[in-house]
Amino acid sequence: MEANITQQAERKTLDERNRMTELERLRHSCAHVMATAILRLWPEAQFASGPAVENGFYYDVELPHRITPEDFAAIEGEMKKEVKANHPFEKLVVSREQAIKDAQSGRLGALSERPAPSRFKLGNLEDIPEGEPISYFKNGDFIDLCAGPHVMRTGNIGAFKLTSVASAYYKGDERNPQLQRIYGAAFKNKTEMEAYFAMLEEAKRRDHRKLGSEMGLYTIDTEYVGPGLPLWLPSGAIIAEELEKLAKETEFLAGYLPVKTPHIAKQKMYLTSGHIPLYLESMFPPMELAEAGEGERPGEPGDASATPRAEASTKYYLKAMNCPHHHRIFAAQPRSYRDLPLRLAEYGTCYRYEQSGELIGLMRVRSLSMNDAHIYCTPEQFAQEFNGVNEMYLKYFKIFGVEKYVMRFSTHDPSRLGQKFVDEPVLWKQTEDMVRRVLNESGINYIEVPNEAAFYGPKIDVQVWSVIGREFTLATNQVDFAVPSRFGLVYRDRDNTDKTPLCIHRAPLGTHERFIGFLIEHYAGNFPLWLAPQQVRVLPVTDEQIGYARSIADELHSQLVRVEVDASGDKIRGKIQRAELEKVNTMLVVGGREQQACAVAVRIHGKGDQGVKPRAEAVAGIFQAIKERRA
Repeated sequence: MEANITQQAERKTLDERNRMTELERLRHSCAHVMATAILRLWPEAQFASGPAVENGFYYDVELPHRITPEDFAAIEGEMKKEVKANHPFEKLVVSREQAIKDAQSGRLGALSERPAPSRFKLGNLEDIPEGEPISYFKNGDFIDLCAGPHVMRTGNIGAFKLTSVASAYYKGDERNPQLQRIYGAAFKNKTEMEAYFAMLEEAKRRDHRKLGSEMGLYTIDTEYVGPGLPLWLPSGAIIAEELEKLAKETEFLAGYLPVKTPHIAKQKMYLTSGHIPLYLESMFPPMELAEAGEGERPGEPGDASATPRAEASTKYYLKAMNCPHHHRIFAAQPRSYRDLPLRLAEYGTCYRYEQSGELIGLMRVRSLSMNDAHIYCTPEQFAQEFNGVNEMYLKYFKIFGVEKYVMRFSTHDPSRLGQKFVDEPVLWKQTEDMVRRVLNESGINYIEVPNEAAFYGPKIDVQVWSVIGREFTLATNQVDFAVPSRFGLVYRDRDNTDKTPLCIHRAPLGTHERFIGFLIEHYAGNFPLWLAPQQVRVLPVTDEQIGYARSIADELHSQLVRVEVDASGDKIRGKIQRAELEKVNTMLVVGGREQQACAVAVRIHGKGDQGVKPRAEAVAGIFQAIKERRA
């Protein structure tokens, strides 16, 4: 059975790699064609690396001329000539000595030999291990140091378009020369490329930073608060609280127990967990405090008989993750197998020192709100618990209208045991096979990715796509077979022996900052009724209906519906337009006829007129839609 599960996973991983290889090959080939074109315009250009990336490619180049978007048409023109020439991509395998000689002569990354050595290619050669084959790829007059693979001919590279230029240090090291990085998009055909650029335009319209500002959801005050530390404005706080409510209700029904932990902890906590050795660069610097030493004898204030304090320095860190705190809660009292599974959940805040250049609106922040939880269980309980977490993901996807998703099953690299991964080869195999079994038996859509596991065990990262096709990493489900033993966590088993529990780390909605950013773009700010900052606005046609409008609003407000009355003197058309612009989900228009009939005319944002309904029916429908959290 275990061998069969492993074979299924290997086949699935291979199929995914093969599916991706064709497009990656096309995009990498496009980078070579772009380099050929640049050399025809500027023969002195020196090239470093030109890989395929998501949706396209780039090439790093050193060139006295500063390339700008105004140059793109000329470069693309030369690229089209190379495509039309339909040169084959020829692979040449050479010795290291020959490669060094060619790089010194300036032949690599060039159209012909030139006086200046190909110095970046010489640097790239240093990164190729001894004994590993060295190859070139040649298209027309251009020859480059490259492992490949490529498409058969330059005429096969499909549709392409240069998109941007940026700066990048050679090999990502700021001590190295700064190069120009030319980006391009590449697809199999023009139709796919046009769809991609249409998606980019729609993504700009939906950008959560733009909509977040327009809708008054959040602000980031870099001057007084700091970068990456969002301040939630009232409308944004409503969304965050609705998500918290959803998470807590879901977890209560699933048997989770709530806990709360401090925002700081001693250095000892994170040394024991292993986070400081591995994740120190992502943690805020410590606060160093002078505290009383061990063995102080208590006494009343002012009691001269109390033992004097022995001052010592103690380091405290802002909480970067909840798991060590939850481990200490597990350890706070004796546990039996009868207590397991124990599911501890916390809607808490963590702090991570992301680099300033990586901060992006709500998508990458330094303060993170999470509906985090840790499940302590026996090996026999693992499959049911792990699958239960995945089922919770699927429930959330249905609520938020997420139709496309994939679970990325991240495993370890045996060659990096004791470095990137805990040195427990037997436990790695056991837990990875356990996760594979759950995924295969449940039929969940997943791919397997090597060398991306957490340091303490395999994990699932959940990739989702918004309605316009943008991909996001939102949630995680991790297995931890290592850290519980570091904290001495045990339960008394049926055979009256102490055993270490498995721990499942899970956060189905990820960080709520990132998830809200995703939802803003997913819904284009048009939130469903239950989640909308303003759920209902009552619009009286004339002043004579203001009293009736307020009675409707009072009824809705008494049931915790977010509602207001537009009592302005504007015409009804203006009131409707304003409510639409402000993305109010439901509008109840009341004129003289509606008042007389005890009815309302219902409008839904983006869907228009829904007709006249009896007041009681419309109000009951609003209550029911909110209760059911309809999309």
